[in-house]
Amino acid sequence: MSSSPNNKSPATGEAGAAQTVDDKPRLTEEEKKQNHIASEQKRRQAIREGFDRLTELVPGLEGQGRSEGLVLKRTVDYMREKLVERQAIIDRIEKAGGDVDDKLKR
Repeated sequence: MSSSPNNKSPATGEAGAAQTVDDKPRLTEEEKKQNHIASEQKRRQAIREGFDRLTELVPGLEGQGRSEGLVLKRTVDYMREKLVERQAIIDRIEKAGGDVDDKLKR
C-alpha cells in the first residue's frame, strides 16, 4: 500500500523524532514558553475585563480602586439583594390576585 502526499501518518526523521509528512516543525522549548506566556496574559486580560464590567454594573463600585475580593463580595451582595426584591415583586403580584408563570419564579 502506498502513501499519498496528504497522508498525515508520522514519519521518523533523522533524529528519530516523529514528524508529519507535511514536515511541520515542532515548537522549540522557547516557542512553547512564549506561547504559554501569551495565553496566560490573554486569560488574565479577560479576567480583568470581566471585573471591569462588574464595576460598571454593580452600584457603588464605580471609580474605586479594584480589589477583586471586594468586587466579588459586593457583586454577590447586590445579586442577593436583587433576588430578594424579585421575590417581593412576585409575592405582591400573587397577593393582588395576579398569576406569575412558574418559569419566572425560579
